[in-house]
Amino acid sequence: MRARALVVLVCFVGLLAPPAVAQEAEALKKEIEQLRKQLESVTERLRRLEAQPAPVTPRLAPPPVPSPTGPPAMAPPQPPGASLTELARPRQPFSLYQQRGAGQLLFDIGIAGDFVGNITQSNVEKAQGGTFAGQENRFFPREVELSLFGQVDPYAYAEVRIETGEEARGQELGVKLAEASVTLLTLPLGTQAKFGQMRNRFGYSNMIHEHDLPWIDRPNVLRNFLGGEGLKEKGVEVTIVPDLPFYLEGLAGVFDGDNETAFGRGTLRVPLFTGRLRTFLELGDENAVQLGMSVASGETTEKQRDTLLGWEGRYKYRPDGWLHPLVTVTGEAIYSLRRVLVEADTDGDGIIDRITKREKDRFGWYAGAEVQPFRRWAAGVRYDWSEFPANPGKERSVEPYITFWPSEFLRFRLAYKNTDRTHRETPDANDGSAKRVDEILFQGTFILGAHPAHPF
Repeated sequence: MRARALVVLVCFVGLLAPPAVAQEAEALKKEIEQLRKQLESVTERLRRLEAQPAPVTPRLAPPPVPSPTGPPAMAPPQPPGASLTELARPRQPFSLYQQRGAGQLLFDIGIAGDFVGNITQSNVEKAQGGTFAGQENRFFPREVELSLFGQVDPYAYAEVRIETGEEARGQELGVKLAEASVTLLTLPLGTQAKFGQMRNRFGYSNMIHEHDLPWIDRPNVLRNFLGGEGLKEKGVEVTIVPDLPFYLEGLAGVFDGDNETAFGRGTLRVPLFTGRLRTFLELGDENAVQLGMSVASGETTEKQRDTLLGWEGRYKYRPDGWLHPLVTVTGEAIYSLRRVLVEADTDGDGIIDRITKREKDRFGWYAGAEVQPFRRWAAGVRYDWSEFPANPGKERSVEPYITFWPSEFLRFRLAYKNTDRTHRETPDANDGSAKRVDEILFQGTFILGAHPAHPF
């Protein structure tokens, strides 16, 4: 009897098993189908995001990226033996160029306006010895710039900047070409080349336009050694980021040497050579440092060699959860090795009877710190110390300032600058004196349209 009951029970279980297995298989099929649909949805969203053009961040606003990031990565170097076709192939991020939609072939357009003013003593105005020489006690348009920039094709990026401004008291505004350059993005071995008219990447602040500077005026050392407009030349720059465990960018350039303050020969027969090494370090999640060394060597109008050595450093501290840096520290130094011709009257008869060559070594530096406890307010100070590159004398200045952003497209600054000189680099005009200068500087800057941001 027990055996018969056991047989019946086994048969009953055998009859129930197939439906249970079938139900489990059906449930598994449904889960797989749901996962497939989710994967298709995510893939479609990624496709749409890749097809969108990259946004352009205005420069006037404090950096919107929460963490201090390093410079953009370049294309990695190609291995030895790669074919010419492989070397010429577009690489990220520009391989997405083929997915661009209608209307995306247009370049970006932006306008930046920069107005500055100053109030100083009457004797400084008479001597034309203020920060803006010849524009003392005036409010004027220093720079109004039209920028056109964008991707030419998968291999090149171009930018053109046309600007105007009042360079002398009461002078009519003239329009001139400030920059026009093309950057080749996908050259062999991970290199890039930039050619045209450009602001040279000598140090940190030389390549920054006036309206993008962290201060109202350029530091004294840059104006003394490179002139009021800085080092702006026509030629070629080549950059490379080698495949190393840390970030290191190398740069070499060849230019005409038109800068009259430092060089002035203006010919490729005796060109201006430039070089730069730059690195970027992240010290945890809240600290970042950029360090660099630069060199520029060319001949002056007297056909004598002038070599400039530069050092730069920039540090940012952004506490966890902040949308902007709390502390920013910037510093640069320039050492000049310049040969000059010295005329001598050896017999005292008033006639120059000997011309000798002499090397004048000159030095200058600045350091500045800025604190931004609020999103729209910042305050800082900059200290300058500089010798004059060709004439005797030196000067120092201290400049505290405060900055206010009503929005990311509008900025105002107010500063006080005290300058003390032993001599003037240029003779005082109108028998005035400008050895001690007190100035109140103010600035208003706006942006219309697109404007690219500086990386750090």
